[in-house]
Amino acid sequence: MQQTSIAGKQNLRKKSRLLRIFEHRQLYLLLVPALVWLVVFCYSPMYGLLIAFKDFRIKKGIIASPWANPLFKYFEQFFSTYIAKNVIVNTLLLSLYQLLFSFWVPIVFALLLNQVRHLKLKKTIQTISYAPYFLSNVVMVSVMYVLFSANGVVNTIISNNGNEIKLFTSQAQYFRPMYIGSTIYQTMGFNAIIYIAALTAINPEYYEAAMIDGASKIKRIWYIDIPLIMPTVILMFILSLGNIMTIGYEKAYLMQSPANTTVSEIISTHVYKVGLQSAQYSYATAVGLFNSIVNFIILFLANMLSKKTADISIF
Repeated sequence: MQQTSIAGKQNLRKKSRLLRIFEHRQLYLLLVPALVWLVVFCYSPMYGLLIAFKDFRIKKGIIASPWANPLFKYFEQFFSTYIAKNVIVNTLLLSLYQLLFSFWVPIVFALLLNQVRHLKLKKTIQTISYAPYFLSNVVMVSVMYVLFSANGVVNTIISNNGNEIKLFTSQAQYFRPMYIGSTIYQTMGFNAIIYIAALTAINPEYYEAAMIDGASKIKRIWYIDIPLIMPTVILMFILSLGNIMTIGYEKAYLMQSPANTTVSEIISTHVYKVGLQSAQYSYATAVGLFNSIVNFIILFLANMLSKKTADISIF
């Protein structure tokens, strides 16, 4: 009898779940395009990871290509090269510096923008701030060259003041500051949107009570805004840590010159060069797979640490 009642409860739960899905079928229908995109562009390409373990030949295809001997041949090949340490260190340093200098900028910007009470001014500032996000990396790098090249605007001002011209676009010491600075400019406004949304969801009664108690704007930001958006900040930080080894090759590749490759050669540019330019598909896939595994491990550890310390996690 007890087993029958348990089975009956399970059937009721299934029916109620199906009923809820049917009632909200329009919302689930809106989810379909996103799921299709996820399957086609995120999960289907995982089949290609087999290339990392095979001596891939285009004519034979992935399945017919012979397995590498030994199986981890291309991983060993990567770690045995002199460039492995260089690209890993460059990727980590660029990611860490970017995280250190750019992660908090959208948060500060959102907190300051939230204090603007003039609605039209607020919308104008927000629109102007996230417009650079839609600039392509080619345009962004072109603008940087116009400003910072030897004959650019900045060097013209420097030379007019009697100082020596600086080779911002080619010297290694300027690569990281220029990369990170341009990234902040491009992403600050767009990344602030999620924090602005979190701030808008705060109950106005908190501010009213604080104002009655005589709290200044700084205190309202410190004791109301920051604590209430902290879960969002932590989640975004975990996701950023999960992408610590993932830097798009486009801007780094466009900013490269023979003089700065010691710091500008990162994993993604290395994969692009050996994969597409040199057609070493198995080797490039192995390097990319190593990169993804490291990202997953960091994401898992950061999420576990956040769950234990702050009871906030993404899974």
